[in-house]
Amino acid sequence: MSSSVTARASTFIQVLRRVFSLAAPYFRSEEKWRARAMLLTIVALNLFYVYVAVLGNQWYGRFYDALQNKDVTTFWREVRVFGWIAFFNIAVQVLKFYITQLLQLRWRTWMTRSYLSRWMADRTFYHLELARYANKDGHTPDNPDQRLQEDMQIFTSSTMTLSMGLLNAVVTLLSFIGLLWGLSGNFSFTFSGTTYQIVGAMVWLALGYSIVGTVVTHFIGRPLIGLNFRQQRYEADFRHHLVRVREYSEAIALDHGEKVERGQLDLRFGDVLRNYLLLIKQQKNLVTFTSFFGQAAVIFPFLVAAQQYFGGAFQLGHLMQIGSAFGKVQESLSWFVDNYDSVAVWRATTDRLTSFDDSMTAHASRDDALQRAPSQMLQTDDLAVALPNGTPLLAGAALAVKPGDSVLLQGPSGSGKSTLFRSFAGIWPFSKGKLQVPDNVAFMPQRPYVPDGKLRDALTYPNPASNFSDDQLRQALTDALLPDLVSRLDDSDAWSQKLSGGEQQRLAIARVLLKKPAWLFADEITSALDAQAESVLYKRLAATVHAAGGAMVSIAHRAAVGDFHNQRWTLVPQEDGAAGGARYRLNTSAGVQPAAA
Repeated sequence: MSSSVTARASTFIQVLRRVFSLAAPYFRSEEKWRARAMLLTIVALNLFYVYVAVLGNQWYGRFYDALQNKDVTTFWREVRVFGWIAFFNIAVQVLKFYITQLLQLRWRTWMTRSYLSRWMADRTFYHLELARYANKDGHTPDNPDQRLQEDMQIFTSSTMTLSMGLLNAVVTLLSFIGLLWGLSGNFSFTFSGTTYQIVGAMVWLALGYSIVGTVVTHFIGRPLIGLNFRQQRYEADFRHHLVRVREYSEAIALDHGEKVERGQLDLRFGDVLRNYLLLIKQQKNLVTFTSFFGQAAVIFPFLVAAQQYFGGAFQLGHLMQIGSAFGKVQESLSWFVDNYDSVAVWRATTDRLTSFDDSMTAHASRDDALQRAPSQMLQTDDLAVALPNGTPLLAGAALAVKPGDSVLLQGPSGSGKSTLFRSFAGIWPFSKGKLQVPDNVAFMPQRPYVPDGKLRDALTYPNPASNFSDDQLRQALTDALLPDLVSRLDDSDAWSQKLSGGEQQRLAIARVLLKKPAWLFADEITSALDAQAESVLYKRLAATVHAAGGAMVSIAHRAAVGDFHNQRWTLVPQEDGAAGGARYRLNTSAGVQPAAA
């Protein structure tokens, strides 16, 4: 029993530490003085609200005594007093609501921007996604979009609501427990011929009543924490797949994949429904008990004090004060009972945000095994590249590309060609060795990212369109064989849906022709183009990088692309047990004739 209590106490302390680690940065940030002032104002309003409640309890005694005594003068005086009490009660609640909501909004804004900065810095968003697919134990956080949007909102609002509610409960308890002690007097009863007296009986009854309620509530509601955690994850998975269906709508339609995707959506929605049904059943049990507990608390103090009242020990006003004070004390002691469901959701959200925060912190503090240095050429020394699951693809690679070179990288599908490019770009965390890279480099993936919005912004991405003149933009589109788009620079659209695969690749090539990098790494950038367009565009790309004193390295399966390169790198499969344990080795050769300028 003691070990169980100790374990729960330790868990409670860990939860508080997690909450503090998530909440404290905002109140230490550049907004700390405004945030602290607003928080102190909310605390002061809560204290004043409790003071008004104490005045209301005292009013109960005077008002109901006036009713019992048929004292008209006192009755109307107390009606006026009630008006002032009600006015201050309403004013405090409205002001407290406004400042609390404003603080929640500012806190969420700061926290979201802070986490977005960390998530987008140093390609953390990319590395965490890689780690999630490689991680078999499920510790890497899923659905960061949900954590940045929904979880942030729940955490900030719930933390404020629950913490201020707990503060209000504690202050109310301290304010009313002494009042209830004095009102309850001595409670006497006879058992086996002996008369017993309990001093402050109502206080002890309220305490016992609340302890029983808290224990039973925790026993019933404990599964809600895990169920809420899973519910948030299942909802996010379902929403994520809906977005993917929308994003790949054309491909799904062409493949007639509606039934498959419907099945996948049904599968994910089934997880949502099954878990939600479990959540409903558990909440039903909790609501059943808490409703009974709350209703019983209304009549309980009157049942206990009825004998003394009917015996003439005190008047109606005194009885109503006892009922009011008991209700306040019991409500304060039962704060955990009344808020268990909210605490369960808040606890699950805190765990999700904490795991997300820990993953970003771990990423920021990692040691980079790939040593990068600036150079006038691309050169590697003892370069090793692995998959996210640790499988080595390449080991001990020593490569060099000098200005003026044109290199074609080839190999079987899945051999790691694109992964090698990712290592050159410095975004692949599963590579090690030494790497020297030049400046003014552009990397072109096989599937370019085309943002929605104005075409000029999609063309200049990620640079602002204002860096280029309209003539430069039109010339780049023309050179990339996109003359039909020249007049649409200011059109806004979902270009990733409106442009064909070949048009999107030509738009990516237009970006390169516009920015004129010296070094270009191109990954299957003409796979959706016809041979004539491919020839024209490769000549222009080669002329662009060589004019800037750089080089070009390409990945391509088409033999014709070799005409535009004077070197060839080939990834060749190795047998098991080869040096370094790598699945492939890289052969280099020269002699491919360069394309005519």
